[in-house]
Amino acid sequence: MTDRPPRAPAAAPSPAARRFVFLLLERFTMLAFAGAIEPLRIANRVAGQTLYSWRLAGEGGCVATCSNGAAFRLDMGLDETERDDVILVCGGIDVQAATTRAVLNWLRREARRGATVGGLCTGAHALARAGLLQGRRATIHWENHDSFCEEFEEVRLTKSVFVIDGNRITTAGGIASIDLMLKLIARDHGEELASTVADQLIYSSIRTDQDTQRLSIPTRIGVRHPKLAQVIQTMEQTIEEPISPSVLAEDVGMSTRQLERLFRRYLNRSPKRYYMELRLQKARNLLMQTDLSVINVALACGFTSPSHFSKCYRAHYGTTPYRERGAQGMRLSV
Repeated sequence: MTDRPPRAPAAAPSPAARRFVFLLLERFTMLAFAGAIEPLRIANRVAGQTLYSWRLAGEGGCVATCSNGAAFRLDMGLDETERDDVILVCGGIDVQAATTRAVLNWLRREARRGATVGGLCTGAHALARAGLLQGRRATIHWENHDSFCEEFEEVRLTKSVFVIDGNRITTAGGIASIDLMLKLIARDHGEELASTVADQLIYSSIRTDQDTQRLSIPTRIGVRHPKLAQVIQTMEQTIEEPISPSVLAEDVGMSTRQLERLFRRYLNRSPKRYYMELRLQKARNLLMQTDLSVINVALACGFTSPSHFSKCYRAHYGTTPYRERGAQGMRLSV
């Protein structure tokens, strides 16, 4: 990178820099945070003027530590922000514990004052707990999707990389923060400046809020068989009420035996086994990320018998759902 930055076509001078306040929750994700703050820095650099400024906030106002162990010195505690500030909550691991009563009260207070409030990565969980996403469209990291749906039924959760719904903003985490910030920069100062910032980031595939966060099923499983992808999509959408292999086969115009051969050939397991693994994976996410009872987790994953659920879980993960929940509690207390 040269000392003299490439210059984008001059943006119309702004009377004041737009300020972002990043609320760093304990064990926040560095990638999502960096993906949000770096486009702002680069926008200032290529524009040759301060279009954006930012402050780092957190409970206590001293230091926040991200999930990789790096510590960040904070600029402020849970102080009152300025009227036009954009507040972005940076979440990460165990966002439930990091979202304290003080954080919730602060978010509610700032929202009442009319602030634009957003969540990066799992930050949407904090916004939902504060009651700021009721009736709104939102997104969250795909790993937290199931637990979020169970806990916040009033939120219209999507699988988009980011969502802007009025004065509420959410992203799915990872590099989705870059896509969001490029969208905001384009909205504030034009597409050319946003494209120049993307070039500086060597970011060639800018996504919109119409793009989904996970790879397509064929890409994920490494198989480009349309009927197999269709069956797996149906499985993923009907975990709470599983469909029999015979019905799945009929829906894509093949026999149960043909479907069995297809799964054996490409995935080395039966449709029934694959379906079970999907259900158990969702169950583990719910056990680790929510306070749902083990019985309710079982029901949410299509198990009508707690004993059958426990037996299947133990066969797959080598421990019972109750012990998994207990071990999670032990990890969080360390």
